[in-house]
Amino acid sequence: MNLSRLFIFLLVSTASLTGCRELSESAESSANTVITGHPGGAYTPRNTTKYAFENTERFVLMNKAAERSVTCTGIQERVLEDGRLEIVANVRNRLKRRIQVQINCVFKDEQGFPTGDETPFSDVILTENAQEGVRFISMNNKAKRYTVRVREAR
Repeated sequence: MNLSRLFIFLLVSTASLTGCRELSESAESSANTVITGHPGGAYTPRNTTKYAFENTERFVLMNKAAERSVTCTGIQERVLEDGRLEIVANVRNRLKRRIQVQINCVFKDEQGFPTGDETPFSDVILTENAQEGVRFISMNNKAKRYTVRVREAR
């Protein structure tokens, strides 16, 4: 009898010290009820900076195969007379075999948001340890930043 009172006392004191969270219910249908630990309201986004290289880098590799086989040795950029942006990316094959990659460029405004000016993916064949310059020109003068994206063709 004394042991059960001690157990109840410990249980109540633990609950009062740690606090109990009120559970919310949201019924999706009369048959299913989902109980959540969040009492409602808005949620904050998760992993907003994790794997967000397209927002910060000028050159990104889109898959593991491209990461193993392709590198960028340099990017040249210049503004043309009419205000459009011209990009030349030197893409190099790191392997001792011929590979085929697909490359495109997303042009962005000064805040990093896409301007709607995205080039289609173009196929580039790189021979063993070869390097090739790939050129992109924006369609309008809104482009101030860019991201060159590379993926290995399948």
